[in-house]
Amino acid sequence: MKILQLISHLLDYPDEALAKNLPELTRWVEQADELDGEVRESILRFIEYQRQRDLLDWQSEYEGLFERGRAVSLHIFEHIYGESRDRGQAMVELLKHYREAGLELSERELPDYLPTYLEFCATQETAAREWLEQIAHVLALLSARLRQKESIYAHLLTGLLELIDLNVDMTALAEVVSKEERDDTPEALDKIWEEEAVSFSAGGSCDQSVRRPAAAQFMGEEPIVWADEGRNSATPG
Repeated sequence: MKILQLISHLLDYPDEALAKNLPELTRWVEQADELDGEVRESILRFIEYQRQRDLLDWQSEYEGLFERGRAVSLHIFEHIYGESRDRGQAMVELLKHYREAGLELSERELPDYLPTYLEFCATQETAAREWLEQIAHVLALLSARLRQKESIYAHLLTGLLELIDLNVDMTALAEVVSKEERDDTPEALDKIWEEEAVSFSAGGSCDQSVRRPAAAQFMGEEPIVWADEGRNSATPG
């Protein structure tokens, strides 16, 4: 499912290559036969919004939204296991499935990162929906919390929920979310720093690179690949 690979890119940290390819991605979404009207509209709203913005503003928004607090963390198991030991075992099991699909992560990349999970799902053809359904409750929670924050990223989560046709009472979930205590205020962040032991590896690099699945893993489909500098933009085939 190419749309899952596309949403994966849009949920990842925005870079210059992504920003440059937004017009091409718009054309693909408009023409893609695999998308129904609601999914198409959700994705197009997000892309059109970001097309009108400066990349630095987009990056600043991303950092403030996803890198402060845990409420809308893009690490799936953060919402399932928290800091329990079960999270580590779940990571190991998920990594096995990734390797079987040809997806190799760097040592510092966590397998429960939602964009990485979606890259994996994109290789699974008919099983993609089943993999999405396994984290449907997390997707619904993220969607509700992003809506509560009035974030444009809510449209991407809405698109994912529409893909699996999840039947959930979003009104009731929104009411629950509205009563949650914010965890992205300076006071809340200070508390998190006090509770957690933070360690830094001397001279260590923060390599977040991911070896994406080979084209052959996409069940006959060409994966979305960004163009090299100075070449024509690559689009979803």
